[in-house]
Amino acid sequence: MSAATRATREIVHVTTTSRAYDVHVGEDLLRHTGKLIRKAVDADKAFVVTDTNVAPPYLERIKASLAAAGFSVSYAVVEAGEQHKTLQTYGSILERMATANLTRDSIVVALGGGVVGDMAGFAAATYMRGIRVVQVPTTLLSMVDSSVGGKTAIDLSRGKNLVGAFLQPSLVIADVACLSTLRPEVFVDGIGEVVKHGVLADEQLFEKLARTPLAQNARGSYLTHIIARNVAIKRDVVGADEQEHGVRQTLNLGHTIGHAIEAASKYTLGHGHCVAAGLCYVARAAERMGWAESGMAARIEACVAAQGLPTASNIPVEQLVEQATHDKKRHGAGVNLVVPERIGHVAMRHVTLDELTHIIELGEQPCE
Repeated sequence: MSAATRATREIVHVTTTSRAYDVHVGEDLLRHTGKLIRKAVDADKAFVVTDTNVAPPYLERIKASLAAAGFSVSYAVVEAGEQHKTLQTYGSILERMATANLTRDSIVVALGGGVVGDMAGFAAATYMRGIRVVQVPTTLLSMVDSSVGGKTAIDLSRGKNLVGAFLQPSLVIADVACLSTLRPEVFVDGIGEVVKHGVLADEQLFEKLARTPLAQNARGSYLTHIIARNVAIKRDVVGADEQEHGVRQTLNLGHTIGHAIEAASKYTLGHGHCVAAGLCYVARAAERMGWAESGMAARIEACVAAQGLPTASNIPVEQLVEQATHDKKRHGAGVNLVVPERIGHVAMRHVTLDELTHIIELGEQPCE
């Protein structure tokens, strides 16, 4: 694992075919944002994109750090929430970028959770056919997942993340101190992706979570280690398949059904909550179909429940299947479904929509 530790900071180096960059994880990093970006990127102007939740505690601090490092700073504050990850909001960000006279020598700084990271990244990927972006995630979900790997997107009325581009960041700065200010349900939401990574690739991480649920008041050094380990898991997958033609699809574990739950709820349920439930659905179905190791589903269900995350949904099967047909992971008349076979190992299976219906039906019922 290419992670170096300095005090309470870990640095994970990510290498892809399009760009190599560092992910800094640790405490008290926000005040060093300008200095870290200046070392990583030669840019003149910095354009900060944030939202109405994140701006009050952090925007002025980031602006001051960037200005002290010699950047000319401008910004856009958008409405918080998945329901605002739209073409309209994306367009407003681009207009603000143009008004600020950004050039290809400028950089976008995405300050916030996954929604901000997705929209700011997509704006950077398409403004002047692409300028650089730095991700500064402020939620657990964005630190362990969306800020790393280069996926950017906005939603359409027919589904989530249907319009997007791949743009690897030039740098990621994850200050774990931001996690202490999150609402408890927002922190817990991020644990859904942490459990997913354990099931996907690290039985030791999974067992650690099963024994001791991740707590918001955990020591900063412990959270730093957990986040850095998740980043390294994602790094290894993205480095092998940057644009999701093969192994990167395994990162969608729990997402086919999870995204359906999320869309059916009209995005009132958090992404991590929905992924956790989707993971339990597919684990139970896989075991009942003989695709997975006996007892695996119960272990996953117990671990998910211990984190305070849902293991099921009350949304009808027909509605979940309908939503799944609009998911961007659909391929022809079916979907590529990531199936856990044992903790730490998954397989890809192409299933028809009829088979997906059967899988959701089998996964509805909790373990006995």
